[in-house]
Amino acid sequence: MKHFNKIVVASLMMLSLSSQAQDSNNPWAIYFGANAIDTKTGADGGHEWLDRHFSQPFAVKDNWDILPSISYLGVSKYIGDNFTFGVSGTINKISKFVNFNPTAAGADSRGYLVTNPGDLTYIGIDATVRYSFQSLIKSKVIDPSLSVGGGYSFFGDASFGTINTGAGVTFWFTENMGLALATTYKKSFGERVIAGTATPDAPSFSQHTAGLIFKFGGTDTDKDGIYDKDDACPQVAGLKQFNGCPDTDGDGIVDGSDACPEVAGLAALNGCPDADGDGITDANDACPQVAGLATLKGCPDADKDGVADKDDKCPSVAGPKENAGCPWADSDKDGVADKDDECPEVAGLASNKGCPEVTATVLETVSVEAKSIYFETGKSTFRSVDVPVKIESISALLIQYPTAKFSIEGHTDSDGSDEFNQKLSQERADLVRNTLIERGMKAANLTAVGYGESKPVATNKTAAGKAKNRRTEVVLQK
Repeated sequence: MKHFNKIVVASLMMLSLSSQAQDSNNPWAIYFGANAIDTKTGADGGHEWLDRHFSQPFAVKDNWDILPSISYLGVSKYIGDNFTFGVSGTINKISKFVNFNPTAAGADSRGYLVTNPGDLTYIGIDATVRYSFQSLIKSKVIDPSLSVGGGYSFFGDASFGTINTGAGVTFWFTENMGLALATTYKKSFGERVIAGTATPDAPSFSQHTAGLIFKFGGTDTDKDGIYDKDDACPQVAGLKQFNGCPDTDGDGIVDGSDACPEVAGLAALNGCPDADGDGITDANDACPQVAGLATLKGCPDADKDGVADKDDKCPSVAGPKENAGCPWADSDKDGVADKDDECPEVAGLASNKGCPEVTATVLETVSVEAKSIYFETGKSTFRSVDVPVKIESISALLIQYPTAKFSIEGHTDSDGSDEFNQKLSQERADLVRNTLIERGMKAANLTAVGYGESKPVATNKTAAGKAKNRRTEVVLQK
């Protein structure tokens, strides 16, 4: 029980910090196993330093003290840049103490004598800084290291401080568990034995350890196998290749950068699909199953009239949008759409709003026919039954020009008073106008004017001249 307090102190120190090779993901490690003490490495003798310390490194049976149980415990913490710091505690029984005494009975050929100092209890408390080469050699299994530190050792009733240097290697079975092997030379600066005796006082020695190590302390909130410190999406389970972020639709684009995270798509379209391959995402494509134009929201336009086929009532014939993609009707085929054609049933000229222009030939024919319309003397009645036929002929010509405006002019000879002749010429002009209207002419296109005897075309001194002056004329209004 006299060493119980020392063991308690060692245990408390082991729970404080860390020392085996771990990383920032799992910053903490705990390790335990067996230890062996070799006092030969601190004895004198030998031909030189290397021979003195390492001439019998594996003389386990002769020189090593091994306690057949778990005899060391340690805790370590990663402090960055491949360095860890930790504290460990060990316990052993010293039954093989090696001294260089070539004159003593029982000394071997090299002058070393192994004695039992009385099965002294050994307790060691050590603090160590360790550097791992695992990242440098880029291995996931082999983890070599070097260490330096200090400690305090108890050999029976003796106690002393040491400067420790060591080397080790850990073989990681998994990311968190491995087999740790290490050897440490603990250099003391006191007397090796109590003066005048062979009892240990402050000897230097080597200590070897072998045991299991477990890393822990890493946080993985979303349980995706990627620690939070390396996880770009620590709250959502994701994939290693995306630094812990998810790719729900499996299209190779992380959800955070995927405009359509639930549906597999293309990188060029921010993760959104394009079923018809027209470069427009299905979500924005009014015709997602048929390749189309961006200007028409992904819909095709077969006749290239700017109206999408789905809205085009005439998809194979170009037409204006105002007419649902169909060409405007042109009944008379004159190039002027019916909607703009004031003469949709008669071919005409665009310059005349789709209506034909009255030709000089037609005007001449109408003039001849009009001059053949005769009236009863002093009356506003036709003189013969063939006059309506002539008017019919005039009507047939003029009706071809629905927008042309005509003036029906009535004239008389000089017989009778001016007042009478004016009235008579107006009545005759009105009669012709009304007869033309009855035959289909538009009333709005016809005016009637009587000039009486004011515009003779021949002399009124002869019967023949008077006959010419009693006339009707059809004049085109400009």
